Amino acid sequence: MGETESAGIGLRERKRQRMYRDVSDIAVRLFLEKGFDAVSVAEIAAAAEISKPTLFRYFPAKEDLVLHRIADHETEAARVVAEGPTPLAALRRHFLDGLERGDPVTGLNDHPDVLAFHGLLYGTPSLVARAHTFAERSEAALAEALGGDLDARLAAGQITAVRRILAMDNWRRIAAGERVADVRGEAMAAAERAFERLALGLSHLA
Repeated sequence: MGETESAGIGLRERKRQRMYRDVSDIAVRLFLEKGFDAVSVAEIAAAAEISKPTLFRYFPAKEDLVLHRIADHETEAARVVAEGPTPLAALRRHFLDGLERGDPVTGLNDHPDVLAFHGLLYGTPSLVARAHTFAERSEAALAEALGGDLDARLAAGQITAVRRILAMDNWRRIAAGERVADVRGEAMAAAERAFERLALGLSHLA
């Protein structure tokens, strides 16, 4: 494949990704202003200046317009396991680093936009259901990265549950009005304790 063709494919991909991001941003803004159920797909398409068929080509379901914000995290755990001396060590370090930098996926972020997005996501039943499907795919990708057998699937389920519970506990405290600076120390300690317990039960990964 020539350089010109490669560059062309790269440009098309960048345009496609920009379209995803821009339409998702417009939709989330409308959802936050009016509520998820109050905004129609037609309204989103009009605001994005695209047709409904085009919108559905990018986002097969209305919920996908919101979940696109966290789509990059779907295979995150699977990618991380290759970054450390052992899978659990890599995942532990990654989660702790996320707490340090206030990664929204850890729940430890009090930026108004992040809080509003999480409120939309966790406060809308259809989005919660869609997020569950997202979590299942993430768990499946992690299981495959760990070997794909029954032991790997059992381990992936436990790891995914721990990461989700830690993040939800952090988010609930921040959403209730606690400051990140006041929560971070306990969140770090909780994560350390959780991964220590995982290591006891999943010694083959630790």
